[in-house]
Amino acid sequence: MKIDLGPRAEAFRAELRAWLAETVPKDRDERRALMGSPRWEELLVEQRLICVAWPEEYGGRGLSGVEVAVLNEEFARARARRLTRGMGESLVGPSIIVHGTDEQKARFLPRIIDGTDRYCQGFSEPDAGSDLASLTTRGIIDGDELVIDGQKVWTSWYTDATIIFTLCRTDPDAPKHRGISYVLVPVDQPGVEFRPIKQITGERHFAETWFNAARAPLDNVIGGLNNGWAVSMTTLGNERGGGATTQHLQHERMFWDLVDEVRRLGRARDPLVRDRLAWFWSHVAIMRFQGLRLLSALANDNDPGPSASISKMFWSEHQQRLTNYAVDILGPSGALRGPWTSLFLGSRAHTIWGGTAEIQRNIVGERVLGLPKEPPAAGDGP
Repeated sequence: MKIDLGPRAEAFRAELRAWLAETVPKDRDERRALMGSPRWEELLVEQRLICVAWPEEYGGRGLSGVEVAVLNEEFARARARRLTRGMGESLVGPSIIVHGTDEQKARFLPRIIDGTDRYCQGFSEPDAGSDLASLTTRGIIDGDELVIDGQKVWTSWYTDATIIFTLCRTDPDAPKHRGISYVLVPVDQPGVEFRPIKQITGERHFAETWFNAARAPLDNVIGGLNNGWAVSMTTLGNERGGGATTQHLQHERMFWDLVDEVRRLGRARDPLVRDRLAWFWSHVAIMRFQGLRLLSALANDNDPGPSASISKMFWSEHQQRLTNYAVDILGPSGALRGPWTSLFLGSRAHTIWGGTAEIQRNIVGERVLGLPKEPPAAGDGP
C-alpha cells in the first residue's frame, strides 16, 4: 500500500534515495565500518542531514513532519545510521528557535549541529513528575548569574552531556505555573553532581541530578525570567516527535530477528509457533497502517489528534508481548544475559515513560470515544 505524500515529499524521497544508494556500501561489513566512522558524520553534516526539521536559516533543511518521516523510512530502508543530536536537536533547539533571542540562536544552535554542546534534561523531581509545575528547585539572581539549588531525577543520557536544560523556580511568590525559568546549565562545574540510577538491565543512563549553588549566566535563560513554563511546553510538545509514522520499521526488524531464532531452534514448522508469529506480524502491519494514517493527516495539514497516544500504547505493549515470547521460546538460555534478555527487561519501562499506558487510554477514551473524564482523586479538588 502506497500513500501519495505530494510532489515535494516524493521529490525529496527520490533525492535522498539516490544519495543513499550512491553513498552507503552494499556490503554489510563495509557499511558498518562507514556508519561507525567520523566520515559518516562529516557526510551527513555536508548534506545538512542533521537537525533536518530546523529552518534553513538556522542550519537545518526546514523539512515538514511528512518529509522527516520519509527521511526516517529511507534511512531504515538503506540500513543507514540516522545520526541526530539527541535532546539538543529534538527538544532544546526547537525551544530556542521559538523563544530565544537572536543572540541565543546564533550562540547555541550551531553548537548543537556540530556536536559541541550535548544536552540532558533536568525537569522531573522526586515530588514533581506528572505534576511538573510543583517543582521546588530554586534559582536566585546573583549579579549577571543564576544560582541554582535543588534535586532532579530521571536525567537521561547524562554521561555525554555538556549542558543540562532545567526548570527552576525564580519567583516563589508567583502562581504555580508562573515564576519558573528555563535555563541552560553547564555541567562541568562543582555545583552539578550526577548520581547514577542502576536499571533492571544493568544500564545506568539515568541519574539523579543535584544542584548545589550551580551557576549559569542569565544569558542562558531561554524565554526570559519567569517564563519557563511556556518554553517547557514547547519542549514537551516536541518530545514525542514524528516517530510514530515509521515506528513499524524497528519492530519489523525485531520480528525477523525472532524468526531467525525460531529457525535456529528448529521450530519453524511448529504450528503453534507459526500461529504466534503470524499474530506478531499482523501487529507490525497494524503499526504500519497507523503510520500511514498519521502520514495522510500530516500530508493534508490535518491535526493527527490522539494518534500519537494510540501508537504509543500499541507499540509499547506489542514489544512487551514479543520479548516475553522470545525469552520464553529460548527456554533456559533466555534467562542468560543476551540481546533478547536486555530487550525483555528494557521493554518493562516502555509502558511508563512518555506517558503511561493508563494515561494514553484516558486520552483515547476521552478524545476518541467521547467517554466522560475520569473523576479527580480524593484531595485533588473539584
